[in-house]
Amino acid sequence: MRVIVVGGGVVGTMHAWQAVERGHEVVQIEREAEARGASLRNFGQIWVSGRAGGEELDTALRARQLWEEIGERVPGLGFRAIGSLTPVRNAREYAVAEAAVARPDAAARGYALVTADEARQINPALRGAFRAALWCERDAAVEPRTAQLHLREALEASGRYTFLPGREVREVTGSGSGSGSRSRLGPAAVRDDHGDVHQGDAVVLATGASLSGLVRELVPDLPVRRVRLQMMQTAPLGEALTTSVADADSFRYYPAYRSGALDELNAEQVQAPVAAAHKMQLLMVQRRDGGLTIGDTHEYEHPFAFDTLEDPYEHLAEVIESFLGRPLPKIRHRWAGVYAQCTDTTRVVHRQQVSDGVWLVTGPGGRGMTCSPAIAETTANELGW
Repeated sequence: MRVIVVGGGVVGTMHAWQAVERGHEVVQIEREAEARGASLRNFGQIWVSGRAGGEELDTALRARQLWEEIGERVPGLGFRAIGSLTPVRNAREYAVAEAAVARPDAAARGYALVTADEARQINPALRGAFRAALWCERDAAVEPRTAQLHLREALEASGRYTFLPGREVREVTGSGSGSGSRSRLGPAAVRDDHGDVHQGDAVVLATGASLSGLVRELVPDLPVRRVRLQMMQTAPLGEALTTSVADADSFRYYPAYRSGALDELNAEQVQAPVAAAHKMQLLMVQRRDGGLTIGDTHEYEHPFAFDTLEDPYEHLAEVIESFLGRPLPKIRHRWAGVYAQCTDTTRVVHRQQVSDGVWLVTGPGGRGMTCSPAIAETTANELGW
């Protein structure tokens, strides 16, 4: 079997991984020289803690298992089973953490409510003032800027994988396509902007946040939106941040924390104005070079701004310094990114057969890095690879 994967991000690459693992030949096509979208511009978190119960949590837990298995085979991913801590400062935030620990699926997530001293034993870098922390043992991390590179190296070693960068797919057809120019390509084929036709037994379009052009032509009413975010990365911290770190604003953002206690928090504790205006939460992960990846904001209304704003960065720095009890290292990088999210945010991903043998897989939202191995596995199972 020959599989054509369109898109070089983590979702596309994990589909390529699944196909090669099952003994198939893969051609992966990427319009840039390297993927440059949300797959690189994220925290590299394998984030189980905040996922909604049911399908979303099951997908995240399966993906967490797959990331660990792949990480053992591909050390360059930098897989680390570091867990996460969410410090809480007051009674209202504490109550939300208590409600989370009382969930019936708390054990599956590895939840525990720990004291401030216990949190510092887990992560000694947290020297600031807080009351307690929500610990999630199942959270993990990889290196987002280099993960696809190392995955591709492993795929190329199979002898059944070809990566074609710098090519934009202009046409696609499945074995059941009807009239029109695409029907000339043959079954399960794509034509790129070099004029080359790539034929296979299946085509997976994993185009990320590129939702116009070919994708719009194939699915005019695609139930997926684009979301813009801002993030930053620091110079090395000079010590280990042994877990990823979130703040209580993440309770407002992730569905696992919805409860009566969260309703009371939202009613009685006013979010910082800059955080509310930019729909912010703190997430922070240490990179292997010691720097900290920090974010993020969320912008949903189009057209998106083309610049980055300083106030959100300043707010995040203040929150982090209050947890660390020390100044933040120098900021070395700031960036904005865009990811695709299902408009029905309870859906893990939008997976749609657009023609016989041709599937569009997009819209995982902020779950993409976490869930991509399991998303790809589900696609492979559904297609009978």
